[in-house]
Amino acid sequence: MRKIKLILASLFFLLSFTNEHLIAQTDEVSFTIYLIRHSEKDILSENQLDPPLTTCGIERSEYLRSFFEDIDIKNVYSTNYLRTIKTATPTALSKKAGIQYYDSNNLKLFSEKLLNSKQNSIVVGHSNTTPILAGLLTGKDMNPFSENIYNRVYKVIINQNNTKLFVFETSFNCN
Repeated sequence: MRKIKLILASLFFLLSFTNEHLIAQTDEVSFTIYLIRHSEKDILSENQLDPPLTTCGIERSEYLRSFFEDIDIKNVYSTNYLRTIKTATPTALSKKAGIQYYDSNNLKLFSEKLLNSKQNSIVVGHSNTTPILAGLLTGKDMNPFSENIYNRVYKVIINQNNTKLFVFETSFNCN
């Protein structure tokens, strides 16, 4: 009998809150930043400073567009290199978002801009900048990864002062 009274008292306590109270408790600012490296670059290109994407890289960029299709993205950022811009373009077009350029030499300032925007965003970078930026966003010490890795996605979820980092690999493979 005591158990039933305790359950009823708990139920009454929970029901005494209006929807307004419940909304106030769960109304938090939450957003996600996706960090990816540019798609496969043409290492045999005459322009080694700013090589274009390979056929595989173009296909991967289209795959990324479909990968992010059902995700609400407000901003698309890219460094000002042909390979990053071409990787970002299909997703930016599908989201009706312009590509905003950022300076990879000042990742600290850029990380602050991303955090202050409080909007879902995609950032296209490089093997030596993408993990560093993920580390700045999450307070973790992260190192560059191998130049032969193209399928890694860093998902940073920011919820008020909490951040969570998920690193996963896409299933796309070139034939």
